[in-house]
Amino acid sequence: MPPSLSPALEWLYSVQQFGMKPGLDNTRRLLKELQLPWNRQRFFHVAGTNGKGSTCAFLESILRFAGERTGLFTSPHLVSFSERIRTNGQLIPTEDLNRSIEALRPVVASWDPHPTFFELSLMLALDWFERSGAESIVLETGMGGRLDATNALTPVVSIITPIGMDHQQWLGNSLAAIASEKAGIIKPGIPVFSAPQAPEAAEVITLAAARANAPLTFISQPYQGPLPLPGPHQARNAALAIAAARSAGLHLSDDLIARALAATSWPARFQQLENGRLIIDGAHNPHGAAATTATWQSLFGPEPAAIVFGAVAPRETAEVLAALSPIAAAFFCVAPDSPRAIPAAASAAAAPNHIPASAHPSLPDALAAARASSHRILVCGSLYLCGETLSLLQGTPFEPSAQ
Repeated sequence: MPPSLSPALEWLYSVQQFGMKPGLDNTRRLLKELQLPWNRQRFFHVAGTNGKGSTCAFLESILRFAGERTGLFTSPHLVSFSERIRTNGQLIPTEDLNRSIEALRPVVASWDPHPTFFELSLMLALDWFERSGAESIVLETGMGGRLDATNALTPVVSIITPIGMDHQQWLGNSLAAIASEKAGIIKPGIPVFSAPQAPEAAEVITLAAARANAPLTFISQPYQGPLPLPGPHQARNAALAIAAARSAGLHLSDDLIARALAATSWPARFQQLENGRLIIDGAHNPHGAAATTATWQSLFGPEPAAIVFGAVAPRETAEVLAALSPIAAAFFCVAPDSPRAIPAAASAAAAPNHIPASAHPSLPDALAAARASSHRILVCGSLYLCGETLSLLQGTPFEPSAQ
């Protein structure tokens, strides 16, 4: 752990030893024990494979510009845990976070099974939202949907971003099986808004909504205005956020929406630094990597990228690298700072044969080698690597996380 971590955060990170345990029993027990959440709060619940974080960021900004006092819960963080919990766009203050952790720790000390890192993170968020007076809260699922801790709460609207192959060891080995888990957030009578989906995923979502008598709308028309997050996929994410916000009965003029979207900030989503010479993007699965490639080509045309790549297990590394190959001049592979990191040599070995790929002992070494190539640099493959890169460039302490 970084030496700057408080004892409270050190304990919270240590809880990752209990791993991930999909299911809602512990979450419901925690909610009852802590008497959370407030009845007057309303939740916007977001699931999907790609675009969840960006959609959440767009939606939170729209709600805030509409005069709502907002809460935002997302994961994983990039540099520090506080990024996961925000009220009105502001990170939870460190002192309040530490105080909440110290209050929560004795409550769960004797529990068997012990609550997971993600379950406790959600409780810390709900506690802060209550104490800070948040009214409209955007919740991003951690993984899946049906058995995700966030699914213990009842939203005013359910939102499903594009579904692709990811987390197969937990969610299933087919798109239909994964879609079934994501569609598990659909609640009886609660409106559902979905991005366009592959036919097998769309069929699953449609059937789940019908069984729950939940009004379902597929949002096919992308947002037409300018956005701070580049790429055609972001226009679709923005349209999804707009539809969800409008369903809540808020008065949303076109001008308000345009201003809210223009003010949205979401790091590591094709984030351009150093005057556009270095781009950081959280693409970590084939679907996301394909979107990154399309965005690169839309902005830079045929210009190739020096790609600094690092992934965590289990990932379809070869498929992700193949999806990035149309824009790759070379791959500079590194192991992210994570206990689940795939070794740099293994990533390099998975690269397409026609593209040079090298393994590097550290992120600074990989970045230095990429800079020496004279190409524009793209850092991607894992959000953990993105966070590590931002920490390095900003000179801020990095809090690695496995979840």
